[in-house]
Amino acid sequence: MDPDFLNVFTQPAGLNQFLAENVIAQGEKKKIIKPTSSNNPKLEELKLLLIDWINTTLKEEHIVVKSLEEDLYDGLVLHHLLENLGSLKLDVDKIALTEKKQRQKLSVILEAVAKCLQLEESQLKWSVESILAKDLLSTLHLLVAIAKHFKPNLAMPPNVQVETITIENTSRGLKTANAVEYITENKENSEAQSKDDAFDELFSRAPDKLDAVKKVFLQFVNQHVGKLGLNVKDIESQFADGVILLLLIGQLEGYFLNLRDFFLTPASTTEMLHNVNLALDLLADGGLLNFSVNSEDIVNGDMKTIMRILYCLYSKYKTKET
Repeated sequence: MDPDFLNVFTQPAGLNQFLAENVIAQGEKKKIIKPTSSNNPKLEELKLLLIDWINTTLKEEHIVVKSLEEDLYDGLVLHHLLENLGSLKLDVDKIALTEKKQRQKLSVILEAVAKCLQLEESQLKWSVESILAKDLLSTLHLLVAIAKHFKPNLAMPPNVQVETITIENTSRGLKTANAVEYITENKENSEAQSKDDAFDELFSRAPDKLDAVKKVFLQFVNQHVGKLGLNVKDIESQFADGVILLLLIGQLEGYFLNLRDFFLTPASTTEMLHNVNLALDLLADGGLLNFSVNSEDIVNGDMKTIMRILYCLYSKYKTKET
């Protein structure tokens, strides 16, 4: 068992209690909020604000929410909320008593949310199964996304972040990956980026120049990882597992990465997230990362995020080379 797994829990009984309440089948993985983040004042503030917003919105329907995990999992509150906020008529029964009916209901509701918010599947931070399982992290991400779309002036506390752990049950035992995840917008970083984000401009207004920028970055990357006998041809796919990024940082910073610290051939998303989180930690420690990055965006192959990170390295080391 990964020794870090034990350190997640603040009390000796924490591990046994978690495993008793959460059965993780072999090959399955779950991401949860660490107990150390559960009492985060800003997290509590966000939860209370969302509960108050839902209750105010649904006051005329005499719906009262007391717990985000316990009161939203069956889809009833979400159904009423969407119909009230977006005048959406969902072709599904209001009340679903069995788990099968609740799963079907949530599937319809979440499909409608994704369509309304114009989100691709890779951008979703929730699922039918996670909401049905009363997962707080997924429920918060879903409600924040709905609120930002339908009630953009709702004063949600900024910079709400939690420490998470992804647990995967493999044939060799439990594997874990730790991360810090933002639930609400990092205002300081978003304001800095919104002033003159060259990559937003590039993707939205000058897509014809995107290939030229990619080519420059590829030349820069291959100039350094080529010394290790590697050749990168596709930024989107080859950076997703974190290996190339780690090796590139090692080459540029001039230090050796111990193979025991990362997965050279990651076999799961959890191992990929471990690699990416390690790379982000190294960048942050070196003062190269001046904006918030969600490691899942890199694993999902988000081109804009990957290019922003490469630009941080390129702008520092290309200047040194010239």
